[in-house]
Amino acid sequence: MPDIGKMLWPKSVAVVGASSDVHGLRGRILEIILSHPFGGKVYPVSRSATEVQGLKAYASIEELPEPVDLAILIIPAQYTPAQLERCGRAGIKSAVILSSGFAEEGETGMRMQDEIAAIAHRYDMAVSGPNTEGFANIPASFCPTFSPAMDKNAGPIKPARALGKGQVSVISQSGGLGFAFFDRARPRNLTFRHVVTTGNEAALEVFDFVDYMLDEGETDVFLLLLEDVKSPEKFRRAAEKALRAGKPIIVSKIGQSEPGSRAVASHTAALAGSQAAYRAMFDCYGLIETHELDEMIDLAVGFLACGDRLPAGNRVGICTSSGGAGVWMTDACATAGLEVPVLDETTRKSIDVRIPSYGSSQNPVDSTAQGVHKMGYATFAQLVAQSSLVDGVVIVVTARRSAFLEGDLEKLKELRKNVRKPVFMWTYTLPADRSVEILNEAGYPLFTSAIGCARTMRAMVDFRDLHERTIRKKPAEMPAPHPGCAKVRAALATKDTVMTEWHTRALLEAYGIGGGARTLARSAAEAETAAKAVRRPVALKVQSADIPHKTEAGAVLLNVGADEAHVAYERVFANAMRHAPTAHIEGVLVEAMAPAGRELILGINRDPCWGPLLMVGLGGVLVEVLRDVVLAPLPLDRDAAMALLARLKGAAVLGPYRGMPAADTEALADLMVRLSQFALDHAEAIAQIDLNPVIVHSKGHGVSVVDALIIKNAAHQAERRSAAE
Repeated sequence: MPDIGKMLWPKSVAVVGASSDVHGLRGRILEIILSHPFGGKVYPVSRSATEVQGLKAYASIEELPEPVDLAILIIPAQYTPAQLERCGRAGIKSAVILSSGFAEEGETGMRMQDEIAAIAHRYDMAVSGPNTEGFANIPASFCPTFSPAMDKNAGPIKPARALGKGQVSVISQSGGLGFAFFDRARPRNLTFRHVVTTGNEAALEVFDFVDYMLDEGETDVFLLLLEDVKSPEKFRRAAEKALRAGKPIIVSKIGQSEPGSRAVASHTAALAGSQAAYRAMFDCYGLIETHELDEMIDLAVGFLACGDRLPAGNRVGICTSSGGAGVWMTDACATAGLEVPVLDETTRKSIDVRIPSYGSSQNPVDSTAQGVHKMGYATFAQLVAQSSLVDGVVIVVTARRSAFLEGDLEKLKELRKNVRKPVFMWTYTLPADRSVEILNEAGYPLFTSAIGCARTMRAMVDFRDLHERTIRKKPAEMPAPHPGCAKVRAALATKDTVMTEWHTRALLEAYGIGGGARTLARSAAEAETAAKAVRRPVALKVQSADIPHKTEAGAVLLNVGADEAHVAYERVFANAMRHAPTAHIEGVLVEAMAPAGRELILGINRDPCWGPLLMVGLGGVLVEVLRDVVLAPLPLDRDAAMALLARLKGAAVLGPYRGMPAADTEALADLMVRLSQFALDHAEAIAQIDLNPVIVHSKGHGVSVVDALIIKNAAHQAERRSAAE
């Protein structure tokens, strides 16, 4: 692994392509570096000038008086690979390439970018870019970037009075947006450590920097802006390390639109698109996903101020001097999935004696303006926080005038010292700068958005829960192959790409999935005989690899009696032929109708980046209408399966309701684990699996797999055929 420390903490720097024209990018980057008190040496490299911005300039890297730690390249793209090669030969161990005109410009640019990657590998050089906006090391006052956010006139890069004791680092594939986090967070007095923009990532990627900063140990909160993840293994390593260390990663994944070329043969593939796959990985490793820049800053503010006192649950106490604002915050908490419980009697009595009769102690606690002016915000927050029914507190304030907060400062400091639950402040008026400073001094995060405040509290609840569950168990290990693995592998070696239910269920049964008697009838008479043997209503389903969606083709009939089976066979067969006249039909599957229950879909989709993912969703055949699905990477154990089910929006329908008993979620979780094992054992051979619908019966009565489909990995099949030839 190249030494990223040489890049982020250099003692000497060469700016290749430096200029005295501060109106252009080549001049601005040097101007910004020199405008901050960086303690290292800076060497301009210019072919046309002997002096640049008051510094002696050198004609080439080879003429520098010493091998520098970092080279900053801002020269035309066509000259960049050769210049990077010279840096490598000169012993320079890191480089930042700000120049554009590489992979984003087409085939020629891609070739040059590949050259950069090869050079970086050859010299074990830490290379960021190309097409980046540089970075900033705030503690070192080193800002090799042309971002206006770091301009000498943009304001100090370190807050005069910082919020909390921790530090935030930004790593972004977008240059401009990377520094936007820093700039927009300025008024909130966060302490930043690093702002790194990675551009096209020819060599170093976002999670290389995350990994380095975790080992460095000084970053407490990460803000990431991603377009994609190039190396899933780097993501997994760094993300799990951060989760185990209790360091939240707050991420926005841009580029939300789904590709139009998604396979249509499988419901799973249609629902498990790239964004859903990323979300599954984020959820698994505890990354907090948002889609709004200011909300990401809200989250950073909350974790920085209260990361050492994460809420133990999702119950919030609210105290306010404005009844309407208190209700607004209550609604925001409910929207975020937080509870606002009525406070216990003891707590309410202690509040009632301090507020006017027209106030309220139930929660939200409306102390009224009179009560707050008499007792202060801190007093009521202290009383609310002492309730065992509350895991966190939100104080609703007006921070437009700072005088009142100034008078309450010492009590607020005592509150911070005595209460180990998170206490947030939400102001419904715009805050005065001094109000922000006062609350920062006391150690409180101040929010100007009610929903941002509530979502931050909820994110902290979820992060603590996943962090504690993660550190209680060992890192996931791949399970040993199932005893039925060899048998299934041999069956999967057939040439057919799509396996019908008849063949699919035979393979799944080797892993204990599904089961039950069924017959493949090849004539109406055989169907009638099979139905009579069952002695209860049956389902008839045409079996054809050319008709993966049988219901849409009219190739399924349900609740068929034995005396109706002959006609039913002819009907579904005729419907299938009308739907797909050239289809090869293996026969019609006849089996007993499954008992009623809740219908779900289970599936496996092989994502091109993340590999096989398991999907579960409500609705069975209606799943594409409801679109209530969640995904998880493999392997999946029982606890993870149960947690995945809880994430369904409609998870409550699996519990008891309207006289119906609870569903057998334990049996469903076992099925999910078995399907996970099957998919892992045959990950290379299988592209998609659909079990749809799966009927979950009442508790203790198990599940029924009603239909199943396997689509094999065409690329893997081609490789096998090529090897055989």
